[in-house]
Amino acid sequence: MKNKSLISISDYSRDDYMEIIELADHFEKNPVQKIMEGKVVATLFFEPSTRTRLSFESAVNKLGGKVIGFTDAASSSVKKGESLKDTILTVAQYADLIVMRHPVEGSARYASEVSTVPVINAGDGANQHPTQCLLDLYSIYKTQGTLENLNIFLVGDLKYGRTVHSLLQAMSNYNPTFNFVSPKQLQMPNEYKLQLDELGINYYEHEEMKENIKHADIIYVTRIQKERFSDPMDYEKLKNSYILKNKMLKDTKENLRILHPLPRVNEIHVDVDDNEKAYYFPQALNGVFTRQAIMTKILGLK
Repeated sequence: MKNKSLISISDYSRDDYMEIIELADHFEKNPVQKIMEGKVVATLFFEPSTRTRLSFESAVNKLGGKVIGFTDAASSSVKKGESLKDTILTVAQYADLIVMRHPVEGSARYASEVSTVPVINAGDGANQHPTQCLLDLYSIYKTQGTLENLNIFLVGDLKYGRTVHSLLQAMSNYNPTFNFVSPKQLQMPNEYKLQLDELGINYYEHEEMKENIKHADIIYVTRIQKERFSDPMDYEKLKNSYILKNKMLKDTKENLRILHPLPRVNEIHVDVDDNEKAYYFPQALNGVFTRQAIMTKILGLK
């Protein structure tokens, strides 16, 4: 992994996943170290972010590194018409590692091809979000004790949801059963279903959630993403398609854990928050340890 960009979850192997999980566990036990002292990480967020940006910054700060960058393209030279290539080539002069979120699919791959330092994809449009996927794997492993043979429900926006696309690809290494719960307009794209067909992995598609979740090990809920809709009326029709409520969890498995990449709008009712099966806030914390693991591996510090 040393000096290697992380753009897609497929850039890492099954062995790499376990290496990151083991290292994240190490950092969870001892998150404050000074092994990144003298290192500079540039966070370039052309699209809004709270958890991803702040967890990266927290991860760097806890390890003694420094963070530079911007949180909005409007506050950068992009507003003046600077190209992405020129931005990346310039920032690479100042940093040892670039973390980038961009609304255009493929932008992170392009950035990695022109950059002289490694690039971590923090989300490129509806395409990929590999560091979220790795923290999801860590969260699943922590709560289930395994990644093998799990019954995983992916709920909500499966068409544009980059987090579910990455998670599907990674978990395909562990013989899961997938249940896709979404409106017809937001179903899992065919390209991902074809991948599962080729691998012989079972998946089922549902438009209803209530009656199907009692056998779930993991329910991974995503919001309907307003920013991905060109027609606001289409969003209004679909935004409340699924709302997970505490009473719906009554007959579910004891080991069930509910994950969500956040931000939440109203797809998980607040009455779920106090249920021991709700794991989305600890999941967010796991992002710090996982991103510490990823960055120190790429920088050759671990």
